[in-house]
Amino acid sequence: MELEATGDPDVAAWVLPEEPAPIRLMNTIWADRYGVHDALTTPTHLATWLAETRLAASDTVVTGADLERGRHLRDALRRLAALVTDDDRPAAAPLDLAVAVADVNEAAARGLTPPRLELSDGALRRVDAPAEPSVAAALSQLASAAIDLLTAEAGGRLRACRAPGCVLYFVKDHPRRRWCSSACGNRARAARHYRRHRPQVP
Repeated sequence: MELEATGDPDVAAWVLPEEPAPIRLMNTIWADRYGVHDALTTPTHLATWLAETRLAASDTVVTGADLERGRHLRDALRRLAALVTDDDRPAAAPLDLAVAVADVNEAAARGLTPPRLELSDGALRRVDAPAEPSVAAALSQLASAAIDLLTAEAGGRLRACRAPGCVLYFVKDHPRRRWCSSACGNRARAARHYRRHRPQVP
C-alpha cells in the first residue's frame, strides 16, 4: 500500500478528535477520495500532533529518531488493532505481530522514569513525572494507554470503520454506532443503496 504525505502538519488533529489518544495516533493514517495518506512524515508533523493532543508542549523538539519511533509505535498499534477487530483492510499495517508487540512494549518502557524526591516548603514529596516532558515520555504514555485499550474492556469496543474507503479506527461508545463518523455512515448507506438499485448487467 502506497501512502502519501499530507503536506499539512495539522491535518491529523481533526481526525476523530474525541477518540482516545492511541486511536488518534493510529488515525494519522487516513484516507480521502484521493487515496490513503500519512500525516506523520516529518519531525514537525509529529511535534504538531503531540502538541494538538496535549501530550507534549508546543515547543518540544522532535528529532528524526523520535519520528521513527513514533511511526513504529503507530504502525504497531494499527497492526494490533487489526488483530483485535479482525480488520483485513489493506491499510492495516503489515507488521509481524511479534514485532508489533515488541514495539509497543519498547515504547512503553522507554519513557518510564524512576520516582524523584523533591523538597518543597520543608516537606518531602514524591514526584513520578519526568523532570522534563519529552517525546519518549509522550510515546510511553501513548503505548501504556494503548495496552489498556487493546486488552481491557475497551478492547472489545475497538472497531475498524468499514465504510467504503475508510481506514480509521474508533471506540464504539454507543450500541448503535457502526461507523467512525456520520460522514462514513452516509457514505456506507449511499453505497448500499447504489448496490441495491443499480441496473443489472445481463
